[in-house]
Amino acid sequence: MTPSISRTVKSAALDAGLVLALCLSTLAQAQQVYRIVGPDGKITFSDQPPPASTNARVTAASSDAGRAAATASLPFELRRVATQYPVTLYAGENCGPCATARSLLTARGIPFSEKTVTTNDDVQALQRLSGDTSLPFATIGSQQLKGFSDAEWTQFLDAAGYPKSSALPPNFRQAPATPMVTVAAPPAAAARPAVAPVTPIAPPPPEPSNPAGIRF
Repeated sequence: MTPSISRTVKSAALDAGLVLALCLSTLAQAQQVYRIVGPDGKITFSDQPPPASTNARVTAASSDAGRAAATASLPFELRRVATQYPVTLYAGENCGPCATARSLLTARGIPFSEKTVTTNDDVQALQRLSGDTSLPFATIGSQQLKGFSDAEWTQFLDAAGYPKSSALPPNFRQAPATPMVTVAAPPAAAARPAVAPVTPIAPPPPEPSNPAGIRF
């Protein structure tokens, strides 16, 4: 290999390493995504926690119990990446780019959660989370990807450490898509104890108006 070719190869390798380092740095420093359950049971997602006065229950969006159960069966290295940089896809109905993004994740064997954006509440939650209403939208860890670009999504998946080809076990099943905003059913009212019927008491007969007590 000539010196000029060697320098070119080394330069390309350094550039690729720099890109990956920047991607990983962005992934690590991006804002946290919060899953917020309001007092009325409504679930929303935001990059800002709600005020304490709202009495809402807040968890990290990546701590979803269903996601944890799904990743438990993954190979160690894939499970480690999926736990550190979980992938969530936000998609809508009749959305061609959403289907393309889903196909990329599925073909590459990326374990991901999918949130559907169909109602006005979903759209408002997406606006609060991403600052936009365009779809598809995705998060890799806390990194936000707006719109679909095969090259960009591939670059960030590579930077996070996801394998380039599927390493999913044969029995792995992707969790079904769920609405971005759901409303919990109100708690059932406590049953009131049965009350025995009250038997009316007959009033006493009227006193006779005959002061002499004469009977006929």
